[in-house]
Amino acid sequence: MRALLLGLSGLLITWSGIALADTKLPAKITPGANEIRYFTSIDGLMEGNADAILKETRQGKAVSAAVLDVCYPVDKNSDRKDRFVVNLAVNGPTLSGTTQSLVDKAPVTVKLTRRPTGDTFEFRGQIAIGQDVTEVASTDNSDISEREFQDSQSTDDGITPQPKDFTEVSPESVGVRVKLDAALDFLKSLKGQDVEVGVSSLAVTCDAMRAGQQTINLSVDPERAPGLIEKARSFPGVTAAGWTTGMVEMDRAIRISAADWRDGGKLNKDKLANAIANVLSKTLAAKLSASNWNSTTGKLKLSFKRPSQLYPALGLTETVDVVGLVAPDRPGASDRLMLWIGTPAISTNDENAGAKLILSDDSSGEEEGDQKDDSGSIEALAKELKGQRWDADKSTWK
Repeated sequence: MRALLLGLSGLLITWSGIALADTKLPAKITPGANEIRYFTSIDGLMEGNADAILKETRQGKAVSAAVLDVCYPVDKNSDRKDRFVVNLAVNGPTLSGTTQSLVDKAPVTVKLTRRPTGDTFEFRGQIAIGQDVTEVASTDNSDISEREFQDSQSTDDGITPQPKDFTEVSPESVGVRVKLDAALDFLKSLKGQDVEVGVSSLAVTCDAMRAGQQTINLSVDPERAPGLIEKARSFPGVTAAGWTTGMVEMDRAIRISAADWRDGGKLNKDKLANAIANVLSKTLAAKLSASNWNSTTGKLKLSFKRPSQLYPALGLTETVDVVGLVAPDRPGASDRLMLWIGTPAISTNDENAGAKLILSDDSSGEEEGDQKDDSGSIEALAKELKGQRWDADKSTWK
């Protein structure tokens, strides 16, 4: 961990719900009254990986109290965070205090010397966490007012409990905000359930540690999303649950009549998959080779094959994979369905009999991400299924 505790550069911290925040300052400071100032960008601590906030209470230019909040990786190669909050005793230019970290309960000792340098401030000293000691030498640190600090905070996790439709949130994407002390039990309750958990949302960020809650991202069949959300809301420690952004992009979405694709009120998935495959077979100039609905996420995966034009004499084969999703166009009962079709993913293989070429995909990720040409598939689907496309300029279906 010693390598971790060597230098911090350019920290801009978003922070909410932390005990360090007081009420906003009045428009003018009464002479002799306390003024709150914050440092949210400190150079010289933990290799730029720490999330640090120093709050000072001042009377005039003199500091009367200070609190240091530092959130940091427990190891240079780890996403797991620990945090300490220490009240610092003020003795002239010296700020010092002891505490322990909140997660690993490691002893923490802070001793800093603070010196004004024109319009900025310099900090020097040591911060020890356990047996690891950081030598702090930080210059050119600027402070901000509490009003500026509060205005800079943002904590929106994108959860929409009851969206009017699925034009800004995705029907398969569910977000659950849960208190940290209840998160483990909530995650354990998902074991054996037909739901995917976003790995990136398992990491407890510094914002989450300070807010005391984290947001878990889930993917589920749109038909079961309302039930999952309702169940999550009743779980102890859950403070919010709803839909959030996911895989659906409106420029690749179509709204169609639900009546044409339902039997007895239930979606006829085979009928819809066949209709989509027939259109894509023509626009992609390829033959359907596999069709599958994912029971967990509700995604439709269609695979097509066609002769590769890269080197015709070799007789190579291109496999074109297309992922789709279908759901009501809004939560609750609706007479419309929204169909989303993703950008085709193309791979090339030698499927000839006998000895084969072993091929590798050496194209860059950027090139793959820019591969938007799917021969007018979305427009062709909208025409065949008598659907509507989304008008982004007018924010309406056309």
